[in-house]
Amino acid sequence: MPKNPPRYGMILAAGLGTRMRPLTEDTAKPMLSLQGRTLLDHALDRLAAAGVEQVVVNTHWQAEKVEAHLAARSEGPKTVVMREDRLLNTGGAVAAALAAGLLGEAPFFVVNGDAFWLDGPAVALARLAGSMEVEAGDSGAEAVLLLHRGAQVSGEVGAGDFALDRWGIPRRPKENEQVPYIFAGVQILSPALFQDAPAAPFSMNLLWDRALEAGKLRAIVHDGLWFHLSTPPDLDHAEAELRERSTGETR
Repeated sequence: MPKNPPRYGMILAAGLGTRMRPLTEDTAKPMLSLQGRTLLDHALDRLAAAGVEQVVVNTHWQAEKVEAHLAARSEGPKTVVMREDRLLNTGGAVAAALAAGLLGEAPFFVVNGDAFWLDGPAVALARLAGSMEVEAGDSGAEAVLLLHRGAQVSGEVGAGDFALDRWGIPRRPKENEQVPYIFAGVQILSPALFQDAPAAPFSMNLLWDRALEAGKLRAIVHDGLWFHLSTPPDLDHAEAELRERSTGETR
């Protein structure tokens, strides 16, 4: 376990979820159910188990439903809603929460609202936090991403997001190159990553690329189960596989 586990986190829940339609025509994507619990609740549960005390949840599409669900939730962690009148994109949303003093002054977790994973031998969030502690002292790393092997994912993942060397240093794919890892929607970030960030909206990709160029981006590979939840068939597949793993029942 890391010496100083993060106390703050953020769940990105403001997106329109267009690829998941028609399921998201009347609800936000993080409100979709998997194993009888919303994706949002799954993410909050994992953050709470990792010791996070406060989580910022940004909202936009079907914001009222997300906010009502959070208000009715009795379990921890404490949630703070940040409603976006206009979409700030991933990087812009985190930058806004940070500027508002909602994410503290130490590294914090950011989880995509549709990220769903089961831990392997070690807790993924603890691995991220431990890696950030080591890398921050060694190289001044400002972000550590959780990656997953694209070959282990059911569904369309394209050419992949990153290659990774033995030291955990990622790189973007070259032209026409297929790379083995995709971003798993979970990361730990230092506030330093957002120094001189542009005005919103902007994507986290912009800050990742800047950190890559400066040698301050790292990544670890998830050693448990992870699902790519982009379309309705992806959600159906995840439900069926999880049921099979827990009961032995197949379709």
